[in-house]
Amino acid sequence: MSDWTSLDYVVVDVEGNGQQPPDLVELAAVPIVNGIIGEPTSWLVRPDRSITHFARKIHGITNDQVRDAPVFGYVEADIRTALDASVLIAHNAHVDVGVLRGKLGDWQCPEVFDTLKLARRLLPGLGSYKLGSLVGAFELANGLDSALTPHRATYDALVTARLFVHIATERTLDELRNLSPGGADDDEPALF
Repeated sequence: MSDWTSLDYVVVDVEGNGQQPPDLVELAAVPIVNGIIGEPTSWLVRPDRSITHFARKIHGITNDQVRDAPVFGYVEADIRTALDASVLIAHNAHVDVGVLRGKLGDWQCPEVFDTLKLARRLLPGLGSYKLGSLVGAFELANGLDSALTPHRATYDALVTARLFVHIATERTLDELRNLSPGGADDDEPALF
């Protein structure tokens, strides 16, 4: 067991309303403790402004689906509890972290590992590093509940957790730390 398993992680994925600045519509958090992927927790949230047609085409969440969802303030304490980990993991993490910072105000973001950056550096030669492409290349969706679909927060967080474990296995924490940070040049634009 490599030392990366000594930390507690939370893998997050957010889906937004497509507005600028983006507002949260759905969030999922998946813990990784002792190298073991835990059970996801997710929230649908009623955004301050409606979901755009473009965002709805990507994640499939409609304004009707969130009409009776709680506003963010109602679930904020639960989300803060779920995010309490040594390291936050996300695919194209600047997007998720940006939305979380916007919604949580005084939240202190922990260390961040970006699976997009890690995959680009540690899995060279792949045609695409989009999450869907990596899911297919490494069969990361095998065994997931068939009700879960791509571009929904729970699915994306679970496959990102599996991608991280795939990448982290046989690597040290120092290797992961050295390969994950980087500037905006690696980041893909948000699609929500």
